[in-house]
Amino acid sequence: MSWGSELWDQFDNLEKHTQWGIEFVEKYTKFVKERSEIETNYAKQIRNLSKKYQPKKNSREEEESKFTFCQAFLTSLNELNDYAGQHEVIAENLTSQIITELSRYLQELKGERKSHFHDGRKAQQHIESSWKQLESCKRRFERDCKEADRAQQYFERMDADINVTKADVEKARQHAQSRHQMASDSKSDYSSYLQKFNQEQNEHYFTVIPNIFQKLQDMEEKRIDRIGVSMRTFADVDRQVLPIVGKCLDGMTKAAESIEPKTDSKQVVESYKSGFEPPGDVDFEDYGQAMTRTPSDTSLSNSREAKEKPAGKSKGKLWPFIKNKNKGSGPEDFSHLPPEQRRKKLLGKMEDLNKDIQKEMDQRDALTKMKDVYVKNPQMGDPASVDPRLSEIALNIEKLQFEAQKFEGWLAEVEERMPSKSDTNRRSGLYETQNNTPVSNNCAQDRESPDGSYTEEQNSETQVKANVNPVLPTSSTPEFDDEFDDEETLPTIGTCKALYPFEGHNEGTISVAEGELLYVIEEDKGDGWTRVRRNEDEEGYVPSSYVEVFLETNAKGAMTYI
Repeated sequence: MSWGSELWDQFDNLEKHTQWGIEFVEKYTKFVKERSEIETNYAKQIRNLSKKYQPKKNSREEEESKFTFCQAFLTSLNELNDYAGQHEVIAENLTSQIITELSRYLQELKGERKSHFHDGRKAQQHIESSWKQLESCKRRFERDCKEADRAQQYFERMDADINVTKADVEKARQHAQSRHQMASDSKSDYSSYLQKFNQEQNEHYFTVIPNIFQKLQDMEEKRIDRIGVSMRTFADVDRQVLPIVGKCLDGMTKAAESIEPKTDSKQVVESYKSGFEPPGDVDFEDYGQAMTRTPSDTSLSNSREAKEKPAGKSKGKLWPFIKNKNKGSGPEDFSHLPPEQRRKKLLGKMEDLNKDIQKEMDQRDALTKMKDVYVKNPQMGDPASVDPRLSEIALNIEKLQFEAQKFEGWLAEVEERMPSKSDTNRRSGLYETQNNTPVSNNCAQDRESPDGSYTEEQNSETQVKANVNPVLPTSSTPEFDDEFDDEETLPTIGTCKALYPFEGHNEGTISVAEGELLYVIEEDKGDGWTRVRRNEDEEGYVPSSYVEVFLETNAKGAMTYI
């Protein structure tokens, strides 16, 4: 069917229909644009959700990521992030393949439609003008005929009237002939123009208008086809990302299937194992005497030797049975931790220090090579300009090596005192990457007060101190006592005044201001550091050369600072 033949008289309706077609393209473009915005916002929300639940760096969450279910969740989060990326791809493709293309096509479509209807109006105006000219010729012919009839009648009256002169009759006759001639000419013009108009009208309705309407029909069919292509593209854009989305979902499924409960249970053991052995059996004693436990080589029991210590010393350390109320990071040597956890913590610290040392050495080597180049080619730079940085790096390496030696010493201490079974496990490499977080042990709840302090019978002074200032978790094995004495709430042995300000950035150190007065709880043992306390929750090491120390004469029996 052709619009030109079937809709030859529907110019106005075709104009409305094609305008509606353009508006539909605009509406569909707006629809795709809103869909693209939804995909963009959805992808952004998914990315934010994935980021929100990512484990924070240097946090407990990062330490917990060693468990298989935590690793599976992290993998799912990463896959979800990739999944969000595919929705961004959908938004980008919708914009580039549909929205941009349809916007450009709309401009072309509007221009083409305008051109066709301009030609149609021009043809319409031409045929209307021809019709008006035909009507004008027709009226002129009609008018001339009437004038000729009147002139003929007038001549006939004059010719019949005997009173009229011959000249007047002749004049009337000539006028009648002139009118007849004019009517004849008008008739000829009208006939000629009528033939011309009929030809133009035939051409208008059977050639010009059909051609214009056919172009409009072709334009409209192309528009419809273009909409169909866009709708197929709309679906294809989604379909193109399905393989990758499927891979993301497969990754989530694979992550879920990788969860191993037995492995995680084993991880809990390896993360929190203290390295101690359970207490031995309790010996039978007479009713009037205090009960004691039979200590094993690594028993946590509170032995008689611990009870017989002077009042200045705290009770034996039963730290796995006591809730740790120390909210800080603990001493620099991690002596507040169980042996196995302490060993792992020290190994991790040494590994970090060795990495830092290697990094500084790499920088030193690079600068040394640069200096050699400057020496050989002075025009490239001044060799002396590198010296300050080399000196700084050398100092940094020296400091880091000193720190590494210090931790190596502590590691040697703890490894000497670990049970042979733990040594065997250590050699097998089971503890190299385990968690270092200590946990409370509830196997002695009957000997633990609600606030976590140990309440075994002791002299009144020690018991009061235990309730007010609970000891830090340490070992209770007799042979460990001397090594872990400093993990109690240590008594003050004097005071000190800060000579210079010190920024305590490293773990185990404490910041001090110039002129600040602090309590001394441990003298310099030859490593260049003095242990001080500001208040109950703030204590740490400061360089001995930064403070002036005033020791008390009877420091060993001094009261604990609270």
